[in-house]
Amino acid sequence: MDAPTTRSADNGTSGGGDGWFTPRKQPEPAADSEQETSEGRRLAALRPVGRGTATADGEPSQDQTAVPSAHPADPGARISVTPSEPTTPARGQSQEPAAPLQPPVSAEPRVPGQRSASAGSPSPDAVLIRRTMAEVAPVADKVTSYFYALLFVRHPDLRSLFPPAMDAQRDRLLKALLTAVEHIDNTPVLVDYLQNLGRGHRKYGTRAEHYPAVGECLIGALSKYAESVWDAETEAAWVRAYTTISQVMIDAAAVDELRAPAWWYAEVVSHELRTPDVAVLTLRPDQPYPFLAGQYAGLETPWWPRIWRHYSFASAPRSDGLLTIHVKAVPAGWVSNALVHRARPGDVVRLGPPAGSMTVDHTRASGLLCLGGGTGIAPIKALVEDVAEHGSRRPVEVFYGARNDHDLYDIDTLRRLQQSHPWLEVRPVVDRDGLLQLPDAIRAFGPWTEYDAYVSGPPGMIRKGVDALRGVGIPAERIRHDSVEELVAAGS
Repeated sequence: MDAPTTRSADNGTSGGGDGWFTPRKQPEPAADSEQETSEGRRLAALRPVGRGTATADGEPSQDQTAVPSAHPADPGARISVTPSEPTTPARGQSQEPAAPLQPPVSAEPRVPGQRSASAGSPSPDAVLIRRTMAEVAPVADKVTSYFYALLFVRHPDLRSLFPPAMDAQRDRLLKALLTAVEHIDNTPVLVDYLQNLGRGHRKYGTRAEHYPAVGECLIGALSKYAESVWDAETEAAWVRAYTTISQVMIDAAAVDELRAPAWWYAEVVSHELRTPDVAVLTLRPDQPYPFLAGQYAGLETPWWPRIWRHYSFASAPRSDGLLTIHVKAVPAGWVSNALVHRARPGDVVRLGPPAGSMTVDHTRASGLLCLGGGTGIAPIKALVEDVAEHGSRRPVEVFYGARNDHDLYDIDTLRRLQQSHPWLEVRPVVDRDGLLQLPDAIRAFGPWTEYDAYVSGPPGMIRKGVDALRGVGIPAERIRHDSVEELVAAGS
């Protein structure tokens, strides 16, 4: 599935394409460098705080609940109903130029203080921030346009961090802020996600000195369009909130730099066209790529080097280190069409770090109820392989939804898995008039009250699937799925 756009990692320092690599040839790492902070006005409270020496204790936790990104083009993590995801194994050392800051004292984030709220009531800062958002919501497009105008006029050096066409991401900032408002008083959810986001932003070239510029222009845009409710107290609340957000992201990125690359190169070793618009690609990363079945990664191609899209891995980790993704070419989808119709063996793409919480908890003995539609069947297949490799013989029920038989492009693979594993049941569900549709199929079988549920596919299928799962008694905390909002935003 495609995901939001943003800028490539090294701002064109690696050669080839838009400057970041030459396909089929391994690039040399860019020399360490620091970019001078842009001149212009700064809000002092938005500056990163100083730090001491770092340790690499603890594995990073990744959360799927959406909150705002300090980088204007959010990489777009998928959302799981459960608030936190498993840790990601440690990876190799970074190829990215070192960020111009000292790493934090430990892996634990130091969150700048905000005014506290009594139990069950919003904090004073949350009240002021929500009031601002309610004021600017009717003029959201003007707010985002003004924000980018301020950013690029005051800090023209940051323009190269963004794709040439800005139309695809103009409303993402406000959407992210609206989600942040929802979780402004939920510190664990906010911090966990921001740590994941800060680590993921390393591949886009985001550095510590970029955050004050973004905060300055964000507050400038809000103050202009929320003038009737804007005062010194409101501005102070926004400064505190943004300082918290940016500091957690900066700290997480600094810790991650000690143990993980910012990105991986991966060569296409096979390209199989399953249907006229669906391809299965096998990739060979240039160094070990640790991930968990059910996770996904951002991918950048040489043909659209400033555009990143997210794709789920279609298999559990393999001993040969190869990765498999399923791609459907969508109308006006730049990356998806390039991968389906243009990519060939020998081409080189770039991968961001693995992310996502749609993974199996192998300490549980409950069965798995998996709903996959379209290329959303890819992570479902990975989950099946993961259960098989752990040998737990947990019952796994897969409902494979499609609009027609033609779209069941991976049914033969799933049938072979079913023949090898008696605990697996695969049920194709073709969604057409007169035949059983996916929600009806779920209700026709079961009971499912002792199952953990996983849903992956187009937004409409996810909505119907989650409603059906809750309707048959599966609690929300045991349903994991892709972010409907993110899938809609990803679009092309």
